[in-house]
Amino acid sequence: MFKNFVGYFLVEAYHQKKKERRNPLKNNSVVVKLAVCIVSALVVWNLPSRCFCAEGLTVVEQRVMAIFCFATLMWVLEPVSAWTTSVMSIVFLLFTCSDSSLCLFTRSVEPDALGHLLSYKGLLACFADPIIMLFIGGFILAIAATKSGLDVKLARVLLKPFGTRSETVLLGFLLVTGLFSMFLSNTATAAMMLTFLSPVLKNLPANGKGRIALALAIPIGANIGGIGTPIGTPPNAIALKFLNDPAGMNMNIGFGQWMLYMFPLAIVLLLISWRLLLRLFPFTQKTIELHIEGESKNDWRSIVTYVTFGVTILLWMFDKVTGVNSNVVAMLPVGVFCITGIITRRDLEEINWSVLWMVAGGFALGLALQDSGLAARLVQTIPFDTWSPVLMIVGSGLLCYIMANFISHTATANLLVPILALAGMSASATLAPLGGVSTLLIGVALGSSLAMLLPISTPPNALAHATGLIEQKQMMKTGLIIGLVGFLLGYGMLILLGTNGLL
Repeated sequence: MFKNFVGYFLVEAYHQKKKERRNPLKNNSVVVKLAVCIVSALVVWNLPSRCFCAEGLTVVEQRVMAIFCFATLMWVLEPVSAWTTSVMSIVFLLFTCSDSSLCLFTRSVEPDALGHLLSYKGLLACFADPIIMLFIGGFILAIAATKSGLDVKLARVLLKPFGTRSETVLLGFLLVTGLFSMFLSNTATAAMMLTFLSPVLKNLPANGKGRIALALAIPIGANIGGIGTPIGTPPNAIALKFLNDPAGMNMNIGFGQWMLYMFPLAIVLLLISWRLLLRLFPFTQKTIELHIEGESKNDWRSIVTYVTFGVTILLWMFDKVTGVNSNVVAMLPVGVFCITGIITRRDLEEINWSVLWMVAGGFALGLALQDSGLAARLVQTIPFDTWSPVLMIVGSGLLCYIMANFISHTATANLLVPILALAGMSASATLAPLGGVSTLLIGVALGSSLAMLLPISTPPNALAHATGLIEQKQMMKTGLIIGLVGFLLGYGMLILLGTNGLL
């Protein structure tokens, strides 16, 4: 996270807490968790192929299965950071399953039994996938907006119309947080908005419930807002990657096309959240004075930033009209800000590389599952085409929602999307009346964004909980209701669009 960002100290405190939880000196269970992950993977690696009830299972497929098992357990148990697991998965795939792996793992195996080796170039290319470039463009925009004070200026301008009435101020924080999180990191957005909110909270009655409503508005806004754009949250981009893959479904879903349906859904959910928070945590103080501190600049670099920011968003929204792919558009701010010196070498070091590497690890696992033939084999063993389309679509979203409340949203999408993409293609005739694979994978992304039951569910939840104003039961109650409503509305919209051939 870039150090000049408003609220940076909150993000640092959050990551420090996570680091302390994982410190083996303070938590001996880390060693046990690591041992469970490694031993489980080794068991899968070395079991006779007949134990898997999959005739003709190749050595490469079994190794990919073992690495996938390792990644799954590591992401669920989290003995190390999630991005470390992603990187290690790529390393294991390169050295044991690729066409450039150690000879130790290939020469001793008969070619027929070995199976199809993965392309090492394909695995390494996951670090520079077009979706990764889309995220880099988003991060560059966020850094430039922070350096120029655009974020502070936007917060002032956007919150001003909501006046001083407590109820409308709450609505303002929800909508502005949601809007920011559509284009900036959810974690960074939550940290920034909590910083703006802290002087407001100090002036509210200590025994009033309105403080709880305002504190909860930040993570709710950040989580729901991420639904609105492909770069709002990594699961969106992961789903889009598989939907638009030229070698796969090649659906060519654009940035603007995604926003056309998901942006209104996010706004509706934010409005419902506003009414829910007012009902659960009513204000006793009728007015709130807002004082947003921070410097906004007006030099030529700031003007370049404002113009580039606006042009980039417009090109993203109208990518189908201009014919310029959203991944290509993401390189515009990179080029402009680098050539003008707005972004420096130091700024590039502050890009959130851990998110990019984690997403890349998920792409690599998806590539391994498909290119090795393991995903197709797994899909063949499960008769997806005999399942009810509603069961398959809604069931996968519900599974994603449950998992994402306990492990990283990105890790959840990394695990589920590759398998569901192939399963959806194999059952395309069954899913066609409800919109096909698009409904299935977009639903998974939606399910992950709605997972906000616990402080550990998302970084914005953890940051808000750290204020000390919110009890876990209050977060659970609110998160459960919003999740249920969002699930019903979201899937209702997706199925309606799919049924009418609009997805």
